[in-house]
Amino acid sequence: MGRTRDYDEAAVLAGAMDAFRRQGYEGASIRDLEVATGLKAGSIYNSFGDKAGLFSAAFAHYNRAVLQGRLDRFAPRERGLDGLRKLLLSLLHEPGGGTFGCLITNSAVELGGKGKSHPSVDEGLRTLETAFLARLAAARKERALHAGTNPAVAATRLLALYQGILVLIRAGYAAAPLKRLINQEFDSLEFADDA
Repeated sequence: MGRTRDYDEAAVLAGAMDAFRRQGYEGASIRDLEVATGLKAGSIYNSFGDKAGLFSAAFAHYNRAVLQGRLDRFAPRERGLDGLRKLLLSLLHEPGGGTFGCLITNSAVELGGKGKSHPSVDEGLRTLETAFLARLAAARKERALHAGTNPAVAATRLLALYQGILVLIRAGYAAAPLKRLINQEFDSLEFADDA
């Protein structure tokens, strides 16, 4: 009979998620993960198998809690293009003033180019692009999208803009020109009746 877990799994995964965001997969040692999660190495191995198992569990938590939470907060379906604009603008100010960056972006940069990406990176990117496509398709149906805009192409462009902004912010790039870029992109997407 297996032992029951006597810790708050969500808190453990949030701590691990933050450690991996700060230090990357390779940079986060088991000792760092002990400090971040409050678990001893043995408990980490017993609960998650190994560092890779903890990373996968923390990443799944990130995609559910952080990424989906951000979409739900800033860009719910009923907010359409305005919600997407607010979502991208929200990237310019990381909650709490931290500089952890996005686990999807950080991991894609760190782990990419090694044959294939991590499944959780793919899942996060797919979640974003699917949400972008759904909002853009709905905007086209409501005639709120600029005529001639292909929602699938625009969704990919927004995904590239989203990820690019995260990289630039992490590198210390100034927010003001990025804000102008975001607003210009959405101004070009929105239907304007000049008649």
